[in-house]
Amino acid sequence: MSRRSGILEFAVLGLLRESPMHGYELRKRLNTSLGIFRAFSYGTLYPCLKTLVANGWLIEEPGSAPEDALAASLAGRRAKIVYRLTADGKEHFEELLSHTGPDAWEDEHFAARFAFFGQTEREVRMRVLEGRRSRLEERLEKMRASLIRTRERLDDYTLELQRHGMESVEREVRWLNELIESERAGRDQRRSVHEEPAEQEGASEEPDGLPRHRDAASSGGTPPGRPGPPDPSADGAG
Repeated sequence: MSRRSGILEFAVLGLLRESPMHGYELRKRLNTSLGIFRAFSYGTLYPCLKTLVANGWLIEEPGSAPEDALAASLAGRRAKIVYRLTADGKEHFEELLSHTGPDAWEDEHFAARFAFFGQTEREVRMRVLEGRRSRLEERLEKMRASLIRTRERLDDYTLELQRHGMESVEREVRWLNELIESERAGRDQRRSVHEEPAEQEGASEEPDGLPRHRDAASSGGTPPGRPGPPDPSADGAG
């Protein structure tokens, strides 16, 4: 399985964990909630769905409204198939969520992982964020070294493009630093709440997520006041 198809399977399982959907709904969510899939087509999505069904991670069900199926039959169209996550599919997705290796730090895979941080354990989120930051810091160091070596040979436009690429990486590193600090603050807050005297046990506690913002992963958005993860496709020098 290629890395890109693996990312698509992960995203499909994650979206179907929220609720069953038919193919059109899935493609719309992939395009709107997960921008890295904006170029994916039905020709890519449906083979992925068939593979997930064959693996026992999804099941196919007819549309819920019988009259819709009858109308589609009379019109010569197929009734929409709804895809539902199985127990094995949920278990497989949770296993994928716990993965924190180097693949989770790469551009496209990280964006997909971040979209489902609301379903991911805090310690796993921390390892993925720290790994992503480490990967970008390495990239930034190489970009700076390359710019020092080649800047005398570059025209103004190419030089500006290189600087733009570096600035994009620097922005994401700052953004990751903020997220990591927020995760740590939330963890420390939970710890301090649990250490409060018994009479204060009723005090409110932030949910298991970003302490100052609503966790945006389940809605496919980003926390208010924060930029979303930079779109790797827009990085001209990544």
